[in-house]
Amino acid sequence: MSICRNTLINYLAGELKSADIQDYAPNGLQVEGNKEVSRVVTGVTASQALIDSAVELNADTILVHHGYFWKGENPTITGIKGQRIRTLLQNNINLLAYHLPVDVHPQWGNNVQLGTLLGLQQLTPLSGVKPTGIIYTGKLAAETQAIHFASHIEKALNREVVHVPHEGSETISTVAWCTGGGQGYIEKAAEQGFDAFISGEISEQTTHIAREAGIHYIAAGHHATERYGIKALGEHLAASMGLDVTFVDIDNPA
Repeated sequence: MSICRNTLINYLAGELKSADIQDYAPNGLQVEGNKEVSRVVTGVTASQALIDSAVELNADTILVHHGYFWKGENPTITGIKGQRIRTLLQNNINLLAYHLPVDVHPQWGNNVQLGTLLGLQQLTPLSGVKPTGIIYTGKLAAETQAIHFASHIEKALNREVVHVPHEGSETISTVAWCTGGGQGYIEKAAEQGFDAFISGEISEQTTHIAREAGIHYIAAGHHATERYGIKALGEHLAASMGLDVTFVDIDNPA
C-alpha cells in the first residue's frame, strides 16, 4: 500500500504535536524525495550507513529520531552531510525526522518505551518540566538492590552501563529518566526525591552531582536508550496505514 507523502507528514505532525514543541532542529520533512510513500526504513540516526541500508531495501522514505540541520551546526551542504544528502536525493528518498516529539510522546516516545521495556510501573511525566514528558518517572514492582537494577538494564538493552552509586542507600524503588543526552536533568530528579535517575550519557560533572545529591545514576547509552521510540512509531504506521516498515539498528556504542 502507498500513501501520499503529505498525508504521512500531516498525520505525524498531528499525532506528535510537533508544532507545539520548541526543538533544536526542524521536525518533519527535512529532505524531499518520492511523492508516494510505501516502503519506510526507521532508525535512530540518519547516518550514511542507515541511508545505504534504505537504498538496499529500495525504501522511498527514512524516518529517524536524529536528522539534520541542528542549531549551531555548519549550514553548508558539504563533507559528510553533503554526501548523506546527495545519496538521499540521488535515490529519491524522503527524510523525515522528529527529535523531542519522539522523546516525549505518551505512547511511542523514547521515555515511555524505555520505561515499559524495563518493566517500570506507574509511568508518569514529571510535572513542571517542559516539554511535558521530557522526564518520566516510575516505580519498581518491589524495592531492589541498585546493582541488580543496573544489571537488569544491561540485559534489557544488551549493553554495559555506567552506574554511579549512592553510597548511603543500596536499594531503590523510585526511578526518573530522560533518554539520550538528558543527564543534565539529574538535579530535577534528585530534588523530587527519586532514588535513581537514568539517561543515555554521562558528563564529567554528572558523577559529582549524583554523589552529592544522594541519587543513583545510570548511564545506559544514548543510542541504546533511544532505539525504541522511533521503532514503535514505525510499527504503528505499518499497522495503521499498511506501510512496509523496516527498523534498521545501526550499532553505536555511545
